[in-house]
Amino acid sequence: MQALLGWSKKLEALPERFASLDRTAFTVPECQTRVDIFPERQDDGTIHFFADVNARQSPTVAAVLAITFAAVNDQPPAVTLALPADFVRLLMQDIGLGARESGLSAMIARLKRFAAQSETTASA
Repeated sequence: MQALLGWSKKLEALPERFASLDRTAFTVPECQTRVDIFPERQDDGTIHFFADVNARQSPTVAAVLAITFAAVNDQPPAVTLALPADFVRLLMQDIGLGARESGLSAMIARLKRFAAQSETTASA
């Protein structure tokens, strides 16, 4: 659990350029905690994700996002799309946080949707 808390502190701060955006399209409604995920397609076709979540209130959510972003940020969409369907379950296994699995899985699904859209846009 300590390692998870350590990861929660590694979540990148949300850049100012996202502060004035209408967050409706970026909110993950399935998550009990307010989470906004902002995808950004880079000029080279890679994706960088940012999230706005209160890490002090929801360190588990922040940690899962930090771990996930460490794996997929600045990578082609295929890397995000390759995340296993049971990624969250595997990550949360033995921690006893099953109630969070639905919302956390919804966050990963959102990342994959953007990656799929980005991949389609790049090949068009």
